[in-house]
Amino acid sequence: MIRTLSLPTGREIPVLGQGTWRIGEDPAKRKTEIAALRYGLELGLTLIDAAEMYGEGEAERLVGEAIAGRREDVFLVSKVYPHNATLSGAPAACHRSLRRLRTDYLDLYLLHWRGSVPFAETLAAFQALEEAGTIRDYGVSNFDLDDMVEGRDLPGGEEIVTDQVLYNLARRGIEWDLLPRCQERGIPIMAYSPLESSPREQRVLLTDPILQKIASEYEATPAQIALAWALHQGVVVIPKAGSREHVRENRAALDISLSKHDLKELDRAFPPPSEKVPLAIR
Repeated sequence: MIRTLSLPTGREIPVLGQGTWRIGEDPAKRKTEIAALRYGLELGLTLIDAAEMYGEGEAERLVGEAIAGRREDVFLVSKVYPHNATLSGAPAACHRSLRRLRTDYLDLYLLHWRGSVPFAETLAAFQALEEAGTIRDYGVSNFDLDDMVEGRDLPGGEEIVTDQVLYNLARRGIEWDLLPRCQERGIPIMAYSPLESSPREQRVLLTDPILQKIASEYEATPAQIALAWALHQGVVVIPKAGSREHVRENRAALDISLSKHDLKELDRAFPPPSEKVPLAIR
C-alpha cells in the first residue's frame, strides 16, 4: 500500500507516482512505456502525472491506453498550457486531454506555468470545471511563493491544492520559503525531476561519492537513495516511468528509511539554501 498525503480538500494523493515527461515521443518505445506504466499500477503506483505539452498530447494518449479498464484505480493528473488557460480555452483544452486519456474526469488539473493570461481568469475556468465534475481538484505548477500568495487572495485561490515544482537533492531552493509555507497551509508540494532532468545532470547527481556510499550501505542504488530523501521531505514525488526496471527501482525507494546520520551526510554533500534563490524550472 502506498502511503498518501491529504490535499486541502480532504482527498488523498499518493506520495510516489509515475511521471510521463518525454514518454510517448518515440513509437519504437511505446509498448515498453505502456508496459512500464501498467507494471507501476500493479506495484501500487497509481498516481500518474501527464500534461498536454508532453509530446503534444502523445503522453496522454499513451497513458489512456495504459490505464484502459483501470481508470478507477488511478489518481490522474494533467496540466494545461498557459496560453490555453483562459475562461473558454481551459475547458476546451481539458476536454481534449480527457479524450486522449480516455476518461471523463481528472483527479487533478494544473496550470503548467504562468503566462500572459490573468491568473484570476484561469482560476475561474478551473472552478467551472470543478463545478461541472470534469476535474476533482486543481492546482498550479512552477509557482514560487509570491505567485502562491497572490493566487491565495484571488477568488478560487483558496482551493489551490498543490504546487508542482522542480525539487531534488541538487535543487533545494524551495526549502527556504515555498516548501515550509505550503506545508504550514497543508498544501503538498509535488516534486518533478526528483533525479534531475538531463543525462548530464543525472550523472553528476548519481555519481556523488556520499550518495554512492549511502547507497552501498543500504544495498540500494543512488537513485533510490535520492528518491528516499525526497520522500522524507514530505512531498509527492513523480519520477519518470520509462521501463519496468525503473518502475521497480522507484517503488523500492519507499521502503528505505534514511537515518539522521544519512540525512546529515546528504546535507553536507547537497547543502540546503542559505538564502532565497530563484525558483528552479525545467
